[in-house]
Amino acid sequence: MSIEDLTTGLEKPPAKLALEGAALFLDLDGTLAPIAERPEAVRPDARRNGLLADLARRMNGRIAVVSGRALDDVDRILEDRVTCVAAIHGLVRRDARGVVGEAAPHPGLTAARKAIAEFVAADSRLLMEDKALSLTLHYRLAPDRAQEAVDLAERLATLTGLTLQPGDMVMELRTPGASKGDALRAFMREPPFQGARPIFLGDDMTDEHGFFAARQLGGYGVLVGPPRRTAASYRMENVAATLAWLEQTR
Repeated sequence: MSIEDLTTGLEKPPAKLALEGAALFLDLDGTLAPIAERPEAVRPDARRNGLLADLARRMNGRIAVVSGRALDDVDRILEDRVTCVAAIHGLVRRDARGVVGEAAPHPGLTAARKAIAEFVAADSRLLMEDKALSLTLHYRLAPDRAQEAVDLAERLATLTGLTLQPGDMVMELRTPGASKGDALRAFMREPPFQGARPIFLGDDMTDEHGFFAARQLGGYGVLVGPPRRTAASYRMENVAATLAWLEQTR
């Protein structure tokens, strides 16, 4: 599949999600939880976490959360309801046995950490999120500083060799390595996911790797949010619609 194959006009997915033979891969922010002004503002939610626990039980564990957040932050928000988690876009992965594997931090993070810390120190609206294997510069509360943030991140990526990963009002510098698509493929090689049809739900550009991987393995992606060119096959309007769809299972 190439960029020419990407589409913008997508229909909603089938009205009822068929769980038999399916494996669910779910992004967190913007998919299961609304985007917040600051990452720590996203908190546990009884409806969402109860739904995930029920799906995990009914699907015999064939559900994974694939997020840009750190592993302990995913567990905090989901209250440990999901065992299989890929964190920091796939650089950290916990399998169905509870075994955690992770990449080694890139040495360029030290210089990048210092530069970003100095940049955000002068403006309380800016935030650096340090996830050990990556650094995220949040400027959602300071849209007037967006170009400065982008310029800094691009410059640091060139200087340090870190991978630059733009997001929704964020710029992330991460240790080079696995993507969300790589994480999906790794899960699909292992029980209980082996042989299932992968369905990947996500909202951000980082989720495109997951959409590609799901399609390549005989499944599909569901874009959450406004239309755009995407490798997903279907689209949901927002987080509320996504949760409602996940509740309509058979």
